Amino acid sequence: MYFFTRFYKGEVVPYKGSTVENGIKGDSSIESVSKLKPAFVKPQGTHTAANSSYLTDGASASLIMSEQKALELGFKPLAYLRDWSFKACDPFEELLLGPTYCSQEVLSRNNMNMSDVGVYEIHEAFAGQILSNLTAMNSQEFADAKFRGKKVGEVDMDKLNTKGGSLALGHPFGATGSRLVTTASRRLQKEEERFALIAACADGGTGHACILERYDN
Repeated sequence: MYFFTRFYKGEVVPYKGSTVENGIKGDSSIESVSKLKPAFVKPQGTHTAANSSYLTDGASASLIMSEQKALELGFKPLAYLRDWSFKACDPFEELLLGPTYCSQEVLSRNNMNMSDVGVYEIHEAFAGQILSNLTAMNSQEFADAKFRGKKVGEVDMDKLNTKGGSLALGHPFGATGSRLVTTASRRLQKEEERFALIAACADGGTGHACILERYDN
């Protein structure tokens, strides 16, 4: 809990005087979560309460404006929104693979590779969802079939969701996107990285990705 309160201090608005999240279970262990039963396909399913983003209530807001307007109003910018992509994929066979499609498009359009990315914030609906995207991104077979041979590349796990992702923090619908942008922007500042890649899946087979560039304060 210490790192949580330290990194998010000043970012989380208190509710009834508290910023403690009641969904975060700091005493969880591999032994305890391995005993949980599948939540959907029973009995052989792999999604449990431990590896699925839990239901949460929440709200978030981000201020997006031109650099000139931000400085006129006395704000201290955190990052530039350089480019973004929204795409849809097969809602049956590829339901939550939107992050892979969108990441490929936005990186290719800007002549960037994964080696250019210093911060990753990718939404985790389920452990299986994030793992399938990481696999597809680095699959030459998938790239040959979908992207004319140019794969997205391998995500550096040491740079992915280092302050907790949706599995740990929860996924309040409609608020997660703003949380990803805010966390990525603040990580760029604190870690002194240049570019961040943000990606998220959505129900119905849609997806999103965007590139942020650190604002030099």
